[in-house]
Amino acid sequence: MLPVKWLDQNDNGFPDISQALTEPNGLLALGGDLKPERLLAAYARGIFPWYEEGQPILWWSPDPRMVLFPAELHISRSLRRARRKSTLRLSIDEAFPAVIRACAQTRRDTTGTWITGAMQEAYCQLHRLGHAHSVEAWQDDRLVGGLYGLAQGRVFFGESMFSLQDDASKIAFVHLVKLLESRGYELIDCQVSNQHLASLGARQIPRVRFQTLLPRHWQPPETTIPWPGPVKNRRIIRDI
Repeated sequence: MLPVKWLDQNDNGFPDISQALTEPNGLLALGGDLKPERLLAAYARGIFPWYEEGQPILWWSPDPRMVLFPAELHISRSLRRARRKSTLRLSIDEAFPAVIRACAQTRRDTTGTWITGAMQEAYCQLHRLGHAHSVEAWQDDRLVGGLYGLAQGRVFFGESMFSLQDDASKIAFVHLVKLLESRGYELIDCQVSNQHLASLGARQIPRVRFQTLLPRHWQPPETTIPWPGPVKNRRIIRDI
């Protein structure tokens, strides 16, 4: 049996992240549930769930941690050109359930998905409570790209993105980063190494540094910076 803690259903506590395994990298605890209180407690400590159907819930805090500082966003020449020519319409929180379903489906079509039915239900509940948010990219009335994650304080915890059209998810991500930067967000958590996000400026930092940054910029839900309401029927914004 792995030397990690099994979580009690009635206790939202987590072990100290220093107890996370090095192999597999970052595995900290098993079990528990996906109730909002537990999920918010996990993210506040730099912990997130990641598991597949048939497994217990697995909780992770990897080292190093991949993050993006909004000011370090990198937009390549090709992406700048794609944004200029784009006819996509971007929206915020207009279709959260559809975005998370699409993220799950695109993962299932390739290497499997950790976005199980229970995960979808849990994050949709966080969305209804005002903690989880989505950015959508539309081609006419068709959802062709997007992403979702949690916003707490001045931190956005990115979860997943999908794209059914060239550059759709990258355009949505750039829009998100610029919006977050304009509202004073300091940190975007990308969790684990990802070449797609590395091309946009994300980089790995030691977990110990991530754990010093997180409490500076995370506040309890009641003091979180208000998230903007739905942005409907507008073309891509180029100047934020």
